[in-house]
Amino acid sequence: MMKRFFLFLLITLSINSFSQTQKVSFNLDAERNLWQKFSYDLGNIAGGMGYAYSRPLYWQKQQFANLGYVAAGTSAFYFIDDNVDRWAVKNRTNIPNWLVNYGNNIGDPNNNYRLTGAIYLAGLFSKSPKLRRTGVLLISSASAAGLLQQVSKRIIGRARPRIDVGKATFDPFHIDRVYNYDSFPSGHVMLGFTNAYVIAKQFKSPWIKAGLYTIGSIPGLSRILDRFHWISDVAFSTAISIFIVEAIDRFLDTKYDDKYNEIKKDKKVAWNLQFAPGTLGVTMNF
Repeated sequence: MMKRFFLFLLITLSINSFSQTQKVSFNLDAERNLWQKFSYDLGNIAGGMGYAYSRPLYWQKQQFANLGYVAAGTSAFYFIDDNVDRWAVKNRTNIPNWLVNYGNNIGDPNNNYRLTGAIYLAGLFSKSPKLRRTGVLLISSASAAGLLQQVSKRIIGRARPRIDVGKATFDPFHIDRVYNYDSFPSGHVMLGFTNAYVIAKQFKSPWIKAGLYTIGSIPGLSRILDRFHWISDVAFSTAISIFIVEAIDRFLDTKYDDKYNEIKKDKKVAWNLQFAPGTLGVTMNF
């Protein structure tokens, strides 16, 4: 597993380096042929991942404040983990199976990459810059979130609710995955909410955004009901998904002319996370 991890990093760095040379050669997207667009996008997928991982090195006061909100919010949810788990056990049979199955399936990595890959290829072959960029953001965000959660699971080793050993039981620092001790964070939640958050960026209507966020929250509900994750796992994973998407989106603004979030940037809209016991919220300041 460790060999594959280092191989992935090597490929990522190589593609990112290739992307930087492409940026010099191709100033206008219209000048690229299909293969050149594809290779340029691959470089930006890798570059976006690297940009997201490097952001903590450049954090300022507001970003550290957001980190504090996430830590405080995750801690608040930790205190109600047992209560929510008991609710899940009691109410699992009252929740429609199709809803739970949807949450589990949409957050599955294989299904996720089928969806995001299809969106990207549709944009590439239809010559739609906006759809193509959306695909790049989806793939890059999902890849960054997926790699982060895989590494974190092995370091943290938190027990899943379903094995009934308690929310404070850990078996940390493993190279290989230890099943049932890989609860924190949630990969299904990160992939599912990342997709919803990216797609919601395409719309201005707050009602459409709210609907997409609600759909994106279904994987978290499913994983709680099936006792794969604690609610604190879900809350943390959702917050990290937002941070990753916003970071990579900012990176892609420097790589593509089409900026569907240009109005937000011009008005200097800022997103902040707000936590309170039992509450996870996102506020927009402008």
